[in-house]
Amino acid sequence: MSEKGVSGSDGAKRIPAIIEASGVRKSYDSGDVKVNALKGLDLDIAKGEMVAVMGPSGCGKTTLLNCLSGLDEADDGEIVIEGESIVGMSDRKRTRFRAERMGFIFQSYNLMPVLSATENVELPLLVAGVRPKKAHKLALAALEMVGLADQARKRPAQMSGGQQQRVTVARSLVNEPAIVWADEPTGALDSETSKEIMDLLVRLNRTQKQTFVLVTHDPAVAKRGHRIIRMRDGEVESEEKNAGTEDLSNVGARIETNAEAYGSSNAGKN
Repeated sequence: MSEKGVSGSDGAKRIPAIIEASGVRKSYDSGDVKVNALKGLDLDIAKGEMVAVMGPSGCGKTTLLNCLSGLDEADDGEIVIEGESIVGMSDRKRTRFRAERMGFIFQSYNLMPVLSATENVELPLLVAGVRPKKAHKLALAALEMVGLADQARKRPAQMSGGQQQRVTVARSLVNEPAIVWADEPTGALDSETSKEIMDLLVRLNRTQKQTFVLVTHDPAVAKRGHRIIRMRDGEVESEEKNAGTEDLSNVGARIETNAEAYGSSNAGKN
């Protein structure tokens, strides 16, 4: 087992790394030009950490997220998630691994337009083999956790951009993943709604104790996390820790607890 980790705030304590990447390389062919998107990148992220990845367009931020999460396959290097290497996994095993241990938030929401908010949130649970009745109860609890219990039956087109992104957040957390990957989660939102979504993500990071990796161009978003990783030309250029990040640990509860409470309060109503 790896003993790698990330230094604590005192510089001595080692927090176990939930994400370990070493020598990761990825290139693409763009016509006659070979683009080296990642150039032997090394990176460790601690369990429960919220990390923002920043850098100019084309620096490799989204490619890094895709390779670390297994959405794309690195050309070379090692990627270990929760002590398990995802390099060389079959597509089927990697898909299952993502469904059980990861959640995703995208700028474009990626919600199914013909499904209700509840049905959209249920999807990753059903993919993971959860029974429909339990998936429905957990989805309702997740929507309640993000403040959308009253929007459960609405379709995406009937909701605002901020509400749609909250549905995406609920979907990313409904299976209680170890890691949540977010690619420009506030990129399509106005500044006020962006702050509301980041307030929510910070609170959930504190209360649910999951690891969040955010790709963003927005300095205001990046400052809300524990650490900022700056990339340039496919490499980590610098890292910095954020001082004074919010402690919202007194707010919220785990999805399972919410689901149990929801089930109790609605017993006999069907």
